[in-house]
Amino acid sequence: MTVHFIGAGPGDPELITVRALRLIETCKVCLYAGSLVPPAIVEAAPDDALVMDTASMTLDEIIDEIAKAHEKGLDVARVHSGDPSIYGATAEQMRRLDELGIEYDVTPGVPAFAAAAAALKTELTIPEIAQSIIITRTSMQSSGMPEGEDLETLGRSGATLAIHLSVRNLGEIYRKLSPLYGEDCPVIIAYRVGWPDEAFIHGTLADIREKAKAAKITRTALIFVGPALKAGKEFRDSALYDANHVHVLRPKKKAKATA
Repeated sequence: MTVHFIGAGPGDPELITVRALRLIETCKVCLYAGSLVPPAIVEAAPDDALVMDTASMTLDEIIDEIAKAHEKGLDVARVHSGDPSIYGATAEQMRRLDELGIEYDVTPGVPAFAAAAAALKTELTIPEIAQSIIITRTSMQSSGMPEGEDLETLGRSGATLAIHLSVRNLGEIYRKLSPLYGEDCPVIIAYRVGWPDEAFIHGTLADIREKAKAAKITRTALIFVGPALKAGKEFRDSALYDANHVHVLRPKKKAKATA
C-alpha cells in the first residue's frame, strides 16, 4: 500500500500530468483538497473509490483516513493543488506517515506561477532585467516568515516576485516594495488560475490594492511583482540562440557559418 502525493496543477483538468491522472484512475481512496482542487480533477477516480474532500478536515482526521486505507491494503491518491512542494502542507503529512511506517511517493504538478505566466503569455526571466524568480508569501494568520525572508530583504534582489497567500495583504506589499521597485512597478494578480472563472488584474504597486478591492478578490490569488512584467520589446535577445554564442551543441565553425 502506498500514499501517492499528487500535484494536480492549478485547476484545469488538462494541466495534470499523465502519471498523476493514472494514479487517480487506479487508487481506491482519493483524498483531495477541495478548496483548491476542483471536483473535475478527481472525477477520474474509480466508480467504487472512496473520494473525500479534505478542506474541512484536520491533519489528524486526514491521517486517520490514510491509516484506515493502509489497514485495508488500499493505495491512496492524496491530491493537492499546483505542485506539492510549494505551500502544500505535505511535509507534516509525510512526517506522520514516517512515524506510522506507511510508504509514500510524490508526483509533481504544474505550479500556479508557471500556469499563470503561460496564460499571460509572458516570460518571468528577461535578459538583463530579471533573471531570478522568488516564490514567497507574507505573514498573516498563518505561520510567520523566517528571519531574512521578509519582503524588504527579498525585494532588494530586484527579482520577479511570485507572492502567494497574500492578496489581503496588498497594503503591506505596497509599503515594503514601493521603496525598492518604485510605485509604478507593474503588478499582476492572477486569480484562480486554470479555473473557469480565471481572471488577471493588471496594475502597479500604487494602484493594485484598489483594483483588487473593486474586483472583490480576497483569496485564491497569486501576485506577481517586478520589472520583467513590463519589459515590452526593450530588452536584448538572450545568448542562447545568438549566432556568435558558442557552446557544445553549436561549435565555433557553425556559429561563424550562420553569422
